Amino acid sequence: MPAAARRLSFLTCLFVLAACPGGDKGDTTDGGSTGPIASTGDAASTGAPTTGGGSTGPASYPDPFSVTVLDRQWISGTGGWDTQHKDVAIDLGPATFAKVTLVVDLESDCYPWEKWQTSPPPNGQNWPAACDAFDRTMGFIADPALQDGDPLGFELLRSITPFGGPAHLEEDITDWANAHPGTHSLRSYIDSWPDGAGKVSGSAGGWHLSVRIDVEPGPPPRDVLGVYSLYQGGYTVDTAPPSAPFTLPEGTAAVELAYIVSGHGGANDVIGDCIGPAEEFCKRVHHLMIDGGTAGDFTPWRIDCLDLCTITDNPIPEGPAKYCLENPCGAISSVQAPRANWCPGSRVAPVRGPVDKYLAPGSAHTFGFTIDGVVPGGIWNVSATLYAYGP
Repeated sequence: MPAAARRLSFLTCLFVLAACPGGDKGDTTDGGSTGPIASTGDAASTGAPTTGGGSTGPASYPDPFSVTVLDRQWISGTGGWDTQHKDVAIDLGPATFAKVTLVVDLESDCYPWEKWQTSPPPNGQNWPAACDAFDRTMGFIADPALQDGDPLGFELLRSITPFGGPAHLEEDITDWANAHPGTHSLRSYIDSWPDGAGKVSGSAGGWHLSVRIDVEPGPPPRDVLGVYSLYQGGYTVDTAPPSAPFTLPEGTAAVELAYIVSGHGGANDVIGDCIGPAEEFCKRVHHLMIDGGTAGDFTPWRIDCLDLCTITDNPIPEGPAKYCLENPCGAISSVQAPRANWCPGSRVAPVRGPVDKYLAPGSAHTFGFTIDGVVPGGIWNVSATLYAYGP
């Protein structure tokens, strides 16, 4: 609540926590992560560099460039989903790419505290009206499904906003871009909600969101044959165990699975290993299955949230006397608490690694997963993406 007023029991070789350039400090899990599936899509063909005049000299690539997606776009829950997200058409141009980076900057009207001097809380309220003081899920999805039956989009990045503070994030999306060059729709969203009374957050709170993609054309770091979105959605007590087919392209020599998972919800009917409301504060065992066989069991759990609370004295009367520098509007004890694979003010790090050893012979395969002990009112948000590489 805002303040105002790794038993990686995964079968060791299965996954390694992805270390993405520009990620936040100290992503650790007590356990690993799995993922679900739902549909596959064909990777787009990739272009080739040019060599002038049919010469046999070195390849020539365009200069690096940036694509501006959003520039301080106001994202708020005042209009529901319509104002919580923004879909924007983008064009990466033809492949190949040496590096492609998704860059996110988030600004808040809650902090620094000096903002309260020019935009104080309205009479009878505790927060400036435009301040969203809570930690919210923020995500970025390429080519999101617009209706049931549409192909799944690709989750490029998920993070949790700080409690009312700014953030800067960078995510390497090079492999995805080399498999899917050209034009796309990029969805940016924050699950922001106002508090009409202004007691625990601003009555019209929101965020200023800036997004760009930095593109460096050049030789690709890996031979990407395809990138496929396998599953994207929530897993609740009512979710049937997902199972879906996928087909590997000819020439595949290596296969990796990337799984992004975070537990949420405020259910008080807690069962199992929980330190607070489910599923946000619960350890749950996740089970992966590939081609009908067990591929690993793990418990996604972040224990490093303490690192995102540098306790700081506030020299001015506005705001709390002491606060977490990285999460200024959060109660210190809440910011520091372990959680279901996420921390306030932190990216949700993908768990990613090779799955070749679990694949049966042939090109056609299935993937599935289950999560133990989920209770009514709790949810695990899950996405899984498959990467197929050549030699």
